[in-house]
Amino acid sequence: QVQLVESGGGLVQPGGSLRLSCAASGFPISSSILRWYRQAPGKERELVASIGTSDSSTTYADSVKGRFTISRDNTKNTVYLQMNSLKPEDAAVYNCHTSLFLTTYWGQGTQVTLSS
Repeated sequence: QVQLVESGGGLVQPGGSLRLSCAASGFPISSSILRWYRQAPGKERELVASIGTSDSSTTYADSVKGRFTISRDNTKNTVYLQMNSLKPEDAAVYNCHTSLFLTTYWGQGTQVTLSS
């Protein structure tokens, strides 16, 4: 059974950092494209970052380039999103996503809140 479980969200001050984790089970992440999405209240879901089967194949939304880094630990079957220099507009629910054999899978999400 495919599962994605996110963790690492929380309350952080602007300028701070968080590292989100997405623990996968039921499939090897080494053979799949993993993505991080986010959605803030009243806004559309946004693709934040993706990582392919090669460590060099990463993509980022323009809004997070230079601040966020997506990475993968195949031994732990886990994908990470390191978020630095956080801004108020980064506040959202962050979800991990993958697609296998034309079926999409989502985690339950982890909340990132920026304090004022």
